[in-house]
Amino acid sequence: MVSLTADMSPLRPDRNLALELVRATEAASIRAVPFIGRGDKEAADGAAVDAMRAFLGTVNFQGRVVIGEGEKDNAPMLFNGEEVGAGRGPECDIAVDPIDGTSLTAAGRQNALSVIAVSDRGTMLDASSVFYMDKLVTGPAGVGVVDIRLPIGENIRLLSKALGKPVDELVVSVLNRPRHEKLIEEIRAAGAGTRLMSDGDVAGGINAARHGARTDMCVGVGGSPEGIVTACAIKALGGHIQGRLWPRDDDERQRGIDAGLEMDRVYEADDLVKGDNTIFVATGVTDGQLVAGVRREGNYVYTESVVLRGASGTLRRIASEHLVSKWL
Repeated sequence: MVSLTADMSPLRPDRNLALELVRATEAASIRAVPFIGRGDKEAADGAAVDAMRAFLGTVNFQGRVVIGEGEKDNAPMLFNGEEVGAGRGPECDIAVDPIDGTSLTAAGRQNALSVIAVSDRGTMLDASSVFYMDKLVTGPAGVGVVDIRLPIGENIRLLSKALGKPVDELVVSVLNRPRHEKLIEEIRAAGAGTRLMSDGDVAGGINAARHGARTDMCVGVGGSPEGIVTACAIKALGGHIQGRLWPRDDDERQRGIDAGLEMDRVYEADDLVKGDNTIFVATGVTDGQLVAGVRREGNYVYTESVVLRGASGTLRRIASEHLVSKWL
């Protein structure tokens, strides 16, 4: 099997694949422009899916969608199990979210992204049978220090000590959901501040792990697909991520067990995505801490993207200028 990052020669640098994937997230973000703040999340998502799928077909890799828009019967484009790419090059698992934060996009709120994550074939956990996952994400200081099995107050104190930062200066990101009311109370009772997110926990997790970001930890129950995608990025950032599946009812729990998932297991980073051969790319749809949103000014559209590679531990930023006449 050809490795995603095996060829480090100057003639065929492995980062070529990452840069090709950026074209797909840029395309999805640009095609979402007419729908930002217009209240129609389905139209925004549909335009982004069409654009991403078209560009993925030109990329020199053999991708299999492990995390996509759903099962084939429910999502004819970028469905779980679909083969994408030009049919040559490395064999990969791929996770796609043409817009992580469709509601954010429709409302014109911050932190919507277009996202692709890639790893070697057979390395990405397929957690699609259980929709939600309880997650804990920090930067490198949390590795071997915090643990999702501990009370949140204890994790805050442990991370505070590891960072050399007073507890009252720590900021913890949490999705603003009724299920998190008790968790939010416990974070504040421990002395830390909260950053409540309306959606977009991929950006929340990455910002918690990123050097110099304004949050220190991201916790709580969000989508299990987003957990796998975030793990691909955390590999490049050297951060900490753990997850526990969170089935909504007994039927979903049984579906997960039937699919080979362990409901009571704490999934570590290497359980979510094996190895460090990971690529994560994201382009901003709306403005956020991670990247600026796509914007149109006259005859040009501007995008900002990030590329994170697990093998090299790098985060690159790509600012692009596009002619409107070629896109919209």
